[in-house]
Amino acid sequence: MILLHYLPSLDRTSGGTTAYMQLLASELGKLADLHIATHPSAHPVPVANARVHYISPSLLGGMKRQWRRLLDDVRPDFVHVNGCWMPQCVFAQRWAQQAGYKVVLSPHGMLEPWIMSRHYWTRKLPALWLYQKRAVVLADYLHATAESEKDNLLQLGYNSKIAVIANGIEVEGVEMKSSWKRTGKILFLSRIHVKKGINFLIEAFAALKDSLSDVELLVAGEGDPVYVAELEQLAAQLGVGKQVRFIGGVYGDEKWRLFREADVFVLPTYSENFGIVVAEALACGTPVITTKGTPWQELETCSCGWWTEVGAQGAARALSVFLQKSDADLEAMGRNGRRLVEAKYSSRKMAEDMMRLYAQVK
Repeated sequence: MILLHYLPSLDRTSGGTTAYMQLLASELGKLADLHIATHPSAHPVPVANARVHYISPSLLGGMKRQWRRLLDDVRPDFVHVNGCWMPQCVFAQRWAQQAGYKVVLSPHGMLEPWIMSRHYWTRKLPALWLYQKRAVVLADYLHATAESEKDNLLQLGYNSKIAVIANGIEVEGVEMKSSWKRTGKILFLSRIHVKKGINFLIEAFAALKDSLSDVELLVAGEGDPVYVAELEQLAAQLGVGKQVRFIGGVYGDEKWRLFREADVFVLPTYSENFGIVVAEALACGTPVITTKGTPWQELETCSCGWWTEVGAQGAARALSVFLQKSDADLEAMGRNGRRLVEAKYSSRKMAEDMMRLYAQVK
C-alpha cells in the first residue's frame, strides 16, 4: 500500500502533530510505502521509514502545482491530511479529492470545544463558513485519537464516519527510571502556549510553597517570548520566581532525562485530544497530573496519576495528594503507568490500527 500524509510542518516547535507523525512513521513505514508532504521549516525533525517531500506553502504560488505533481508521481492508495484551520490543509484535501483520491482527515484536537470557542467570532466562524466545515463534511473518514474526541466530533454533526486510533510512542526504546527516591523536581514539558494552562500550575505551586520549599518547578518548552516573560513575571509576583525555572526547549536524550528525574509530571492543559507527553512520562515510570481537558481518565483507573478539573485548584489538590505519597507509592504508580503504555499506547499498535482503517475506507 502506498500512503501520502500531509501536515503543514515537521518543525520541532510545532508540538504534538510533529511528534505524532515522527512516531507514526517509524512503524507505519514498515507496513506500507510511506510518503510525507510538508513545508520547509527552520528545524525539521528527522523521520524514519518515510520519504519526506517539501512543497511550497504558497496558495497563490507553487503549492497547488507541486502538490498535484507529487500526487501524480506517488499515486498513493490514500491521502491522509493532518490538521485543520490552516487553508493549506483544506486545499491539500480538496485537490487530492478532485484528483480522485480518498482522504482521511485527522483534526488532532483542532476541533475540540476549547479550540473552537477561542476567537470563535473573529476567526473560527469565518473559517468554518469559508472552508473548514466543508472539508470535514467531505472527508472520506475522520480519525480521532480518543473516544472523547470522537464524541465532540459527532456533536458538531459534520461527519459521522469516525475511527478512534490512539496515539502511541516507541515504548520499547524508552528507558524507565531506576529509582523513585524524590529528587525535588516537578516537570512541565510541552509547548509554552496559553492552551497549556501553565499559569494554573504556577499558581498551584505558589499556593503550596510552604510545603514545596525544597522543590523546583521546571518549565521546559519553546514559545512566544512575550508569553514566557508573562509567566516568569507571574511566578515572581507569587513569590516563587526562584523556584520556577524556564529552561527552554529540550529534545532527545535531554528530554528523556528530565522525564526520568522528575518526581511528577504535570500537564495542566485546557484541552488535548491525546497529550503525547503524558504517555512519554508514563513510559519513563513518572506519575502524571493532568486535567479532564485530556482523555487520560486511565491515570486514576490504573493508579498512575491524577485526572483533575482544569484550573489552579485542581492542580493544587493533586499536588497536595502527591506530596503525601511515599517513594514506594510513587514507584508503584510509575510501574503501573509503564504497564499501561506498553499495553495500549505503542506506536506499533497505532500503525497497525491505522492500516486497518485504510483497509476499511478502501
